[in-house]
Amino acid sequence: MSSRRDFLKKAGLITAAITTNALNIDAGILDSNKPLMNRNIKVDDNWDVIIVGGGPAGCTAAISAAREGARTLLIEAMGQLGGMGTAGMVPTWCPFSDGTKIIYRGLAEKIFNESKKGVPHEKKSKLDWVCINPEYLMMVYDKFVAESGAKVLFFSRLAAVKMASKDRIDSIIIANKSGLVAYKAKVFIDATGDGDLAAWAGASFKKGDDKGQVQSSTLCFSFANVDMYNYTNGPSLHTSNPNSPIYEAIASGKYPLIDSHINSNIVGPGVIQFNAGHVVNVDSTDPWATTMAMHTGREIAEQYLEALKEFQPKSFGSSFVVKTASLLGVRDSRRIEGDYIFTVDDWMQRKSFNDEIGRNCYYIDVHKPGHKATRYKKGESHGIPYRCLTPKGIKNLLTAGRCISTDEEAFGSIRVMPPCLVTGEAAGMAAVHAIKQTRNDVHSIDVDFLRKRLKEEGQYFI
Repeated sequence: MSSRRDFLKKAGLITAAITTNALNIDAGILDSNKPLMNRNIKVDDNWDVIIVGGGPAGCTAAISAAREGARTLLIEAMGQLGGMGTAGMVPTWCPFSDGTKIIYRGLAEKIFNESKKGVPHEKKSKLDWVCINPEYLMMVYDKFVAESGAKVLFFSRLAAVKMASKDRIDSIIIANKSGLVAYKAKVFIDATGDGDLAAWAGASFKKGDDKGQVQSSTLCFSFANVDMYNYTNGPSLHTSNPNSPIYEAIASGKYPLIDSHINSNIVGPGVIQFNAGHVVNVDSTDPWATTMAMHTGREIAEQYLEALKEFQPKSFGSSFVVKTASLLGVRDSRRIEGDYIFTVDDWMQRKSFNDEIGRNCYYIDVHKPGHKATRYKKGESHGIPYRCLTPKGIKNLLTAGRCISTDEEAFGSIRVMPPCLVTGEAAGMAAVHAIKQTRNDVHSIDVDFLRKRLKEEGQYFI
């Protein structure tokens, strides 16, 4: 891949060396001995709860916190809410049922049902692998968050964390068109996916397996001008179909960047959206690695197009790449260590917990060579403990979504969007309870009351 690196160097997208100036900032942690005001950084202290990251977990956290009466701010690095379902262009929701009933309820179910209006070709009763129209889902998140009363700040990225003490966050530094601004809150929620806020606050974490290898990433994409009759009536492209044309394309050797991981779904007339291909072992906490991965992902999309033009010409002969995702589909990054680490043994035992705040039934889906999926039977699921959302050693911080506390194998199940929606709602509610009950200590809230409130809002658990 040296040619791609040379191309990016010439384009000015990467440099041969990186130089930094020390500003008393180490790994995102701001030196607490240097007062913020001495740095001429504006301080905004109008908030009770601040959530960083506007993906599924961040959105439900913001809605839930605002619904509980908190002055809530949701900070998002991009110009849209929804994360992987919108900017990431994941073409389908993972299953919302355990095969017998819907189990991701509360806000998750409400957002899911509303999103179906954007894909009228899907049956209204369908619960599993429902297509996503990313533009429509974007509006759904906008609507739900706005109606809750939470405020949103787009194009704003976490730059540093200032600690009041070893176990408490004072404020976060956000970089945007206003420069650097410090935001204070009573409780913070890390919904960044990569666990940036928690890690920079000093929380312990794991990343990848024992060798530091992470699951492969994918840059999703869509083709337009697809012949819908032939696509619908032709052979399935899906990995599970042994007669998929993609296997013939791979065997030809003409398209070295493609592989057999391919899911394709109808978004609208003539438009097919793909979750296909792999970019191997991308460290999403390294901006240089993600820069290369985005470029490689776009090359992968073009190779899938050329392969399908050749091997499925009736469907794709006149199609073109209409869009590649703005957000890399990262499957594996930091897992912040919480008061409890959910393990693959817990998953295998279908374990329930006294402090569970939701259920999950998605299969163990680890995107690494040689890994085989492990699935539940119909009607089976496991609980998600609240203690997986409470980072060890930090009082006024919660995690939600992909960065909660699990081991590497269990992470392959709990990282997807439906459980992220569930953990976000619980984190938002718990943040407000911490403010009201425990002087902002998320580890000491009344979990029975949290569970009671979640059930009142429609959440499902045992």
